[in-house]
Amino acid sequence: MAQISNYIVPGILAFITLYGLLHEVPVFDAFVSGARSGIGVAFRILPSLVALTTGVGMLRASGALDVFSYALSPLAQLLSLPVEVIPLALLRPISGSSAMVIFQDLLADFGPGSYVGRVASTMMGSTETTFYTIAIYFGASKITNTRHVLPAALTADLVGFIMSAWVVRTLLP
Repeated sequence: MAQISNYIVPGILAFITLYGLLHEVPVFDAFVSGARSGIGVAFRILPSLVALTTGVGMLRASGALDVFSYALSPLAQLLSLPVEVIPLALLRPISGSSAMVIFQDLLADFGPGSYVGRVASTMMGSTETTFYTIAIYFGASKITNTRHVLPAALTADLVGFIMSAWVVRTLLP
């Protein structure tokens, strides 16, 4: 028996098409126009994505990530964060794919049920790829002055990192 979830996306597409036809919207022309705009946005944000990807690759390959992790380990211990999740906390705001690689390594090394695995899982679910998101959304909308967005978003990430350890330690012993 097929699940209803298999029909949600096709149902939404059918609804949009029928709604457009009932309101005499040239559906295909609107689709082509939207796709053309989307390609333009993709080309506009591509340089930001290449810069982020290159920077993260260089950070990992140079060993700088290990140096930063070692330097931040006393602070992590003070905040009751497992030292092993520091690379995840450093890369999560920058790159979701790099953070996912580190996350998978942590789960493979320590197991998903371990303290490190549970803290890492909570971090992945409660924090954002801040720089990536800002680069994509502000680049797509051509906003150049981010003003308070970056400090507020990084503060939210820091709170998410600290609270991940606290939640796992306190609520999920």
